[in-house]
Amino acid sequence: MNTKMNIPVVGAFKPSFNAAAVALAVILLGGCASLSPDGDIAAVQQLTAGKTGAVDARLANIRDGKAESDAAVAELLKTPLGAESAVRVALLNSPALQGSLATLGVSDAQRVQAGRLPNPHLMLGRMRAGDTLEIERLLTFNVVGLLTLPWQARWQGQQHELAKLQAAQDVVKLAVDTRKAWINAVAAQQTAQYMADVKEAAEASGELARRMARVGNWSRLRQAQEQVFLADTTAQLARAQQAAFSEREKLIRLMGLWGAQTNFTLAERLPDLPKEASAIADIESTAVRERIDVRSAVAESAYVADQLGLTKVLGYVDGLTLAYRHDTQFDNSALTRQTRRGWELELPLPIFDWGGARNARAQALYMQSAARVRDVAVRARSEAREAYRGYRTAYDLARHYRDEVVPLRKFINDELVLRYSGMLVSVWDLLADTRAQTLSINSAMEAQRDFWLAEVDLQTALSGTSPGAMAILKTGSGTDGAAPAAH
Repeated sequence: MNTKMNIPVVGAFKPSFNAAAVALAVILLGGCASLSPDGDIAAVQQLTAGKTGAVDARLANIRDGKAESDAAVAELLKTPLGAESAVRVALLNSPALQGSLATLGVSDAQRVQAGRLPNPHLMLGRMRAGDTLEIERLLTFNVVGLLTLPWQARWQGQQHELAKLQAAQDVVKLAVDTRKAWINAVAAQQTAQYMADVKEAAEASGELARRMARVGNWSRLRQAQEQVFLADTTAQLARAQQAAFSEREKLIRLMGLWGAQTNFTLAERLPDLPKEASAIADIESTAVRERIDVRSAVAESAYVADQLGLTKVLGYVDGLTLAYRHDTQFDNSALTRQTRRGWELELPLPIFDWGGARNARAQALYMQSAARVRDVAVRARSEAREAYRGYRTAYDLARHYRDEVVPLRKFINDELVLRYSGMLVSVWDLLADTRAQTLSINSAMEAQRDFWLAEVDLQTALSGTSPGAMAILKTGSGTDGAAPAAH
């Protein structure tokens, strides 16, 4: 047990505080703290400016009701839904985000409460012994609470800043998830529409094979091969339609839509690839400087450091109470009255607890927060590098399919059509090439989708928050070289 008494604890406050300064500070804090009129929505919007991937992405103030936001959502859903419109709808209408902003309101209320003067305690007692009546009056003040009120208000303000940073991260995460859900939904819709066209072509080739086999111009084996292609295409179409439905429902959940609102129309296709990939210099410093989770970790570490300082200053003197006593005693037999006045000071005695464990806990919490800052910074740098590498790879692959694979497949198909017109190739060669072309187009659409997902991850890793698991490039898709062997 540490037997050294830290006597200078109370004296540590004397150089920086006197009675007048303390009184002025508590009066100002008690009178100036007030709730934010908009629930700090404007502050969160300022923190997320340029980080949501949408133009004029405003948030709904839950204190104003839903009429205005519902009208804005209805207006956005009238036209085919693009990525920016989907993000706007989610930020205006998502119940999960509204719950997060309500939590911010709770923190704002706690900030204001921390600036209020602690209430004194009044104790009244009435005791009778024979002809003697005694009335006790005791008014107590929490001295430590009064002295530390400026710190408590400042720390709760820091805690509220952390709450705003957390709300900003929730906004960014919702915007990112919504944009990625929109990309997946549109890509799945494109794939389902394309597979429907492929199935229609497969039905035509299957009917042709059946007729030719009937007249003996083709073997039953070749007919069976065409039939199995039709059956496989039918199964792929069912999977594509189910995937399109599931991705659309994910988008609906993120936007918080229900009822007639779910009948919106998605955009027909994903945006075209940009002419050039973005070249970003010094991506690591950009991520460390701009990301909200890094700022949140630094702010939290400063908050814990302030708490550590107060814990070390106060030590075990956390229950200091000052009381004013006014007692009156009546003697009915002698018809006399006696009055006693005075003050009392209550201070815990450091017999069993010298505050060592409390100081050790505060020190460990500070070391934990400092380690978290380093960890977040390391992850931010690594995620920025990984996101940029994935972005460039996805762009190169998508451009490769757009500029090389798809044009070559189209050229081959055009040449086969010419040769078929000249009776140099059979209709079966033309159909086989069409199947191979199907795989290439599906791969091209997947590459385009993966590029836009990688672009969202890059913007998130640079200026938003941790994107989590990066988008994995689809390596299991059908390759161009395997197409002829498969059929």
